[in-house]
Amino acid sequence: MNIEPLFDALDLQEDAARILADDLRTQIDDLQTRLREAETHLEHLAITRKTITGLADRLPAYTPDLPEHPDYPRILAAFNHATGPLRAKDVCEALGHELLPKNVEGTRAKLKRLVELGILTEADTGNFARKP
Repeated sequence: MNIEPLFDALDLQEDAARILADDLRTQIDDLQTRLREAETHLEHLAITRKTITGLADRLPAYTPDLPEHPDYPRILAAFNHATGPLRAKDVCEALGHELLPKNVEGTRAKLKRLVELGILTEADTGNFARKP
């Protein structure tokens, strides 16, 4: 019996398995390098978070720019003197505007804008207060 063809077939399979193993080792090396890079990046992000957290209490509070209208500073002054929430009608009176629907609605729109800017809160519908 001639076993030479069996050895040839075995050699082909060994060569294919060797090539596959070498290719997988190369992929593993590449993945290990990428994993080390990702872990280093994560460490740097953790350090950055820790640094920022440590500095956050030293940063000045952000106060957004008020829209350009003379009523906005006066509205905030009214809230500085208030002891509780104010309604649009109350603010209108504090500003010295007549209590006409157009004035009350205009004031309400300004109050809503201050809520959007994060300066005021609307505790419940129509009641506005300074953010703590």
